[in-house]
Amino acid sequence: MARLTADLSNGITQLTSRRTSRLVWCFPARRETRVASTLRAASDGIASLTKIGILGFGSYLPSRVMTNDDWAELLDTDDEWITSRSGIKERRVAADDESTVDLAGAAAEKAMADAGVSAADIDEIIVATDTPEVYLPDTASYLQHRLGAGEVTAFDLGGSGCAGFVLALDIAKSRVQSITKKILVVGVELTSRLVSRTNRATAVLFGDAAGAVVIGAGDEVYAEFLSFDSGTDGQHTDILKLETGGTRRPFSIEEARREAHKDLIMDGREVFRQAVRRMTAAAENVIDRAGRLKSEIGIVIPHQANVRIIDAVRKKLGLDEDQMYVNLDRYGNTGSASVPVAMAEAHQEGRIKPGEVVVLTAFGAGLHWAAAALQF
Repeated sequence: MARLTADLSNGITQLTSRRTSRLVWCFPARRETRVASTLRAASDGIASLTKIGILGFGSYLPSRVMTNDDWAELLDTDDEWITSRSGIKERRVAADDESTVDLAGAAAEKAMADAGVSAADIDEIIVATDTPEVYLPDTASYLQHRLGAGEVTAFDLGGSGCAGFVLALDIAKSRVQSITKKILVVGVELTSRLVSRTNRATAVLFGDAAGAVVIGAGDEVYAEFLSFDSGTDGQHTDILKLETGGTRRPFSIEEARREAHKDLIMDGREVFRQAVRRMTAAAENVIDRAGRLKSEIGIVIPHQANVRIIDAVRKKLGLDEDQMYVNLDRYGNTGSASVPVAMAEAHQEGRIKPGEVVVLTAFGAGLHWAAAALQF
């Protein structure tokens, strides 16, 4: 396929060099533009036949497990209260000597090993996170150096909440499409250090984790990208936010004393309503754009936020329970890491069959949402 594309490109170059004066003499400028556009479209069409998708998966979960009973010793709560409202039974918490880049690096190493590539083969790094290593520079810079990837482009996709990883996949796909590359995409959160441990409404919901994939082109891809969908509705910025620390509400001693920098504000009812609506619509959109039917969906891997949200999305899509992959009970809400961790596990467990259509769908603070359809 690469040879065919190169031959076509060379042919176009030769045609242009030999016939430029004749084209200009024979046709008006508009006709010459149309001829060139047609030739470019033909070349792009052949190039687009190359599969772009996932070459390798990796994930990392800290070893420390924190159960609902552990939280009950710290807060006015119990296992029944947490489980009935979220579906969460336990979550992972990073060790004191672990930071965001430690989690990201561990997942990235596994993804590269699974793809059969080394850090020297990576052309670009994208890190989706809302819990960065430091305020400045970005976590991707630290990860690039940690992996020994060389002076390749590396950047964070932050502030997109739990939709960040799926959005990053969309960006990576377009980057591979424009110039053949291998791109490392990581979703990582160390939320246990971001959220207040005194607010039972939010503290018990989150866990720490990292998931990663290597994106590339060729017949060896595990899962081919079929379509993407994403969007943002900024009128809902107030339903899920952490204000202190930005220019609107700068960090100060007073804010620190009352732990305002860890005061995650969440309107649970509205988050539920928007999440179900947006995740369902995005999933339907990617199936439609891929030219498939909902009946062709093998499994959906949703953002692992709340079992009630997941079940409501399932019902709206008309799917059976075993068509929704859920690991929320073991890991809690791991933000941008939830989709890649769940996808890696589903693949390793054999829950995804060869040839199946898989849908990823997520939402996050913003309000952002994103979905992808893949064929394994």
